[in-house]
Amino acid sequence: MLIDFNSEKPIYLQLAEAIEDNILKGIFQEETQIISTTEISVKYKINPATAGKGVNVLVDEGILYKKRGVGMFVSTGARERILKKRRKNFLQDFILPLMDEAFKLGISKEEIIGMIEGRKEI
Repeated sequence: MLIDFNSEKPIYLQLAEAIEDNILKGIFQEETQIISTTEISVKYKINPATAGKGVNVLVDEGILYKKRGVGMFVSTGARERILKKRRKNFLQDFILPLMDEAFKLGISKEEIIGMIEGRKEI
């Protein structure tokens, strides 16, 4: 996990995304325990409340769940939830703006595909 203290993105959101990344990479498997918020705060030198806020974002999304007195665990189906959320964000943040700009510039779907595949240059 990398935390960029100079980023515009809040630290707690960076932390939540880093945990999601570790779930997608298979580092944290479903139904296994993750690192505690105390360990996170010590390791990354961040406020424990910030670490807790990042973890709670994932609890609210159903990606993690708490076992009282034991710790935080990855929920069953967490990987699929993350993929669904990130694909939706990818569409909204990248594909739709790309399509809008391509339309304005008169770039066809085939030209875009060619650019992506590295076969066509402007």
